[in-house]
Amino acid sequence: MSLLLAILLLVAAGFAIHRLARLEGPVLGLAAPLAFGATLLALWEFLVVANEVPMVLLPAPSAIGARMVASAGILWIDFNQTFLKAVLAGYAIGCLGGFLLALLADRVPFLARGLLPLANLAASLPVVGIAPIMVMWFGFDWPSKAAVVVAMTFFPMLVNTLAGLAAAGRLEHDLMRSYAAGHGATLWHVRLPAALPFIFTALKVNAPLALIGAIVAEFFGSPTAGMGFRIATEASRLAMDMVWAEIALAALAGSAFYGTLALAERAATFWHPSHRP
Repeated sequence: MSLLLAILLLVAAGFAIHRLARLEGPVLGLAAPLAFGATLLALWEFLVVANEVPMVLLPAPSAIGARMVASAGILWIDFNQTFLKAVLAGYAIGCLGGFLLALLADRVPFLARGLLPLANLAASLPVVGIAPIMVMWFGFDWPSKAAVVVAMTFFPMLVNTLAGLAAAGRLEHDLMRSYAAGHGATLWHVRLPAALPFIFTALKVNAPLALIGAIVAEFFGSPTAGMGFRIATEASRLAMDMVWAEIALAALAGSAFYGTLALAERAATFWHPSHRP
């Protein structure tokens, strides 16, 4: 019976979301994803409560929300340790380092030919393999997690920036040469604007990678704080509501981070065809 009601609820919600998806505008455009998320949460709550699923297997969203409210202080300490320290520091260093090295490699073709195969190799390294090494090198506090984030974000930014710098067309280069523009002027006025969509793609791809890398790295050694540390500790105690509270916090932080970058991209690349109505 509960399964039938869940199916009916899902069909009705799907029809409503289909109608909402046709709405236009920056605010109305959020109606469909918000309705879809609310439907999933309602369906989750209904199935868990109706079938009396044990909390150790899957807690209801209401239980997760109650745990988040009750443990707001602990969640803030974990958020500060993992996101505000490790993620943001490693993300800034990795993305900036990859961007600056891409500018240098673009100027020195030999360096670019040597770095691109290395970037492909580094992209295939598993985080569970480099995290213990970074913990041994930089200690158990947040700098070792930031080092993991740097390793995960550096090469995607390098590869995308190099691709973006090569995206400017021949007509634009010919125009700048007709103005007797040097390398710096061409880079600033033509090549960097053309590379912005590629750079923002790397920034958006690196945002969830940075959070995942920092959380996984905390499984291999951490002080008594951090999202990964709390997930591992509470899972061993079968306190799954707290585990899911940390997961929800990570999802909210990652979504907000990604959304901020998407808004910045829209403001910086408003001229790009993908943003034209």
